[in-house]
Amino acid sequence: MADIHASALASLPSVDRLLRRPDADALVAAYGRAAVTNAIRGVLDELRAAPARLPPDVAAAVLGRVSQRLEDEARPSLRPVFNLTGTVLHTNLGRAPLPDEAIDAVRDAAREATNLEYDLARGRRGERDDHVERQLCALTGAQAATVVNNNAAAVLLVLNTLASRREVPVSRGELIEIGGSFRLPDIMRRAGCRLREVGTTNRTHLDDFAQAIGPKTGLVLKAHASNYAIEGFTAAVAERDLAQLCDARGVPFVVDLGSGALIDLRRFGLPQEPTPAQAIAQGAALVTFSGDKLLGGPQAGLIVGRADLIERIRRNPMKRALRVDKLTLAALAAVLRLYEDPERLVARLPVLRRLARPVAEIRALAERLRPQLAAWVKPGVEVGVVDCESEVGSGAAPRRHLPSAGLALRPGSTRLAAALRALPIPVIGRLQDGALILDLRCLEESDAVRFAGQLRRA
Repeated sequence: MADIHASALASLPSVDRLLRRPDADALVAAYGRAAVTNAIRGVLDELRAAPARLPPDVAAAVLGRVSQRLEDEARPSLRPVFNLTGTVLHTNLGRAPLPDEAIDAVRDAAREATNLEYDLARGRRGERDDHVERQLCALTGAQAATVVNNNAAAVLLVLNTLASRREVPVSRGELIEIGGSFRLPDIMRRAGCRLREVGTTNRTHLDDFAQAIGPKTGLVLKAHASNYAIEGFTAAVAERDLAQLCDARGVPFVVDLGSGALIDLRRFGLPQEPTPAQAIAQGAALVTFSGDKLLGGPQAGLIVGRADLIERIRRNPMKRALRVDKLTLAALAAVLRLYEDPERLVARLPVLRRLARPVAEIRALAERLRPQLAAWVKPGVEVGVVDCESEVGSGAAPRRHLPSAGLALRPGSTRLAAALRALPIPVIGRLQDGALILDLRCLEESDAVRFAGQLRRA
């Protein structure tokens, strides 16, 4: 046995010999000599650990493994996937896809130096918020606006600026928790303010706030219940009434909307979500919301409202730590420009296009793709067209589902789901009631060609 082991080890080619082979030249040209050399050494170490399994043509086998290793290592960790989960704004899958206009704007901003913080008219230092402030004010009715890296940061910055070491009354029914066990009370503690709970879980009245507001109050916060619903014997204070109370007491009234719908979505047949313009009209001093949810833009936290409060927020040293870069601003500005033409917004903004997509169109796509998926799966797995339900996701419209259609693979299994994820463009579905469901709401016609193509190649 020892002789066999030694003989196998002796048959392993050296690193230099492998590098001199013609089939190594292509690898060196693609990945560089250092990377190929390191990969060869790694594969040889693996084979030395199990020499009895050496193939007849050892050199070719080694370079084959080297090629696969280099290809795997070169593949970006952050990759495009097909989101067939049925959740349009899926937090784990990047939320809103950007429109072509935003992608082009990001490319242009990335290629060259930009006037990010430079006033071209005056020839001196400028403010990066200037690139989106006018558009945000026009769309929301606010006096001023600023941008940070996400909505949690927006809430944190507002609280720290206006209520550090002070109290913030919040209804008990609005002490929200978002993904990853990230809770509003935790944000408030980090912001340096003290939570003052008012009312009960299901019923809060104006008088509850009136009794809570005092000399130690920094601001009053109303958080939109975007990812849950309280029904039955309930009561909540209207924003206009709460704004009037805060105005009379000289305390800022802040509304955290989260979902970021800039327009009334009912015009597109979608569930209603509150808008920043409505909150401003009701008397909110500041409104915070997300850029990468229903707004359909890049990840960002937007703060709009009174000019004096926005100026205080900009002077907070934390603002610099939470600010966005030129690529985010370029994408956001491009998306906001699309809102200037609301008649064509659904056609041009991917998130709205997918949310408003007719069921008949989705079902027709499922019928066309069914035979190709059926040819890809192993015998014993049935593929059928099914009706299903999509959801908006990212906490928006939690009580409303959108009728959809898709493909069901039965029996579904974690192994089958893993096989779909292993495709060149991973396919992410959902296991439900013994089936693997691929909801096709987010698979647009241009994507369907690539989806079907990789099934044929596989």
